[in-house]
Amino acid sequence: MAVKKATSSGSPPGEPVYLVVGFLRRPHGVSGEIIMDVHTDFPERLKSGSRLFVGRKHQPITLAGSRKYANGLLVRLKGFNTPEEAGQFRNQWVYVQTADEPPLPEGRYYRHQLIGLQVVDEDDNPLGKLEEVLVTSANDVYIVKAESGRELLLPAIPPVILDVDLDRRLMKVHLLEGL
Repeated sequence: MAVKKATSSGSPPGEPVYLVVGFLRRPHGVSGEIIMDVHTDFPERLKSGSRLFVGRKHQPITLAGSRKYANGLLVRLKGFNTPEEAGQFRNQWVYVQTADEPPLPEGRYYRHQLIGLQVVDEDDNPLGKLEEVLVTSANDVYIVKAESGRELLLPAIPPVILDVDLDRRLMKVHLLEGL
């Protein structure tokens, strides 16, 4: 998921201001609908009245409506009622503000919250910084990069991930044998 880093917003340092939720393809039909690929785990938030931001300049737009279409959605943007008006948004990313993302259950985190965390073992020895989250069919895998450049792959499973402290930007882990 693509993110834009915060500069001087209400987001904590290092947090993105905007999160990608979709990509607009092309107009469909004659009433101003446009095809959108969905790039969010929470497509239910894309409902009438939702505040979205489109393109590199993050133009604010209100979602007038949406409905399922193939593998994505057909969306109507408030004030854009013809294919020509909707077409100006063709091939542009759609964002929401980070502050508008739904809360997760205790112990669950958005990927962007984890990127950049300092990772230490259970004895507080530094292992590096969490650089990337790989999504696999079994479980996510965290890529931790040490200052030396060495990469450590950690399965995101309870026996390995002992604690995540977002306020301190710290993750404590237990290294399994062979890591």
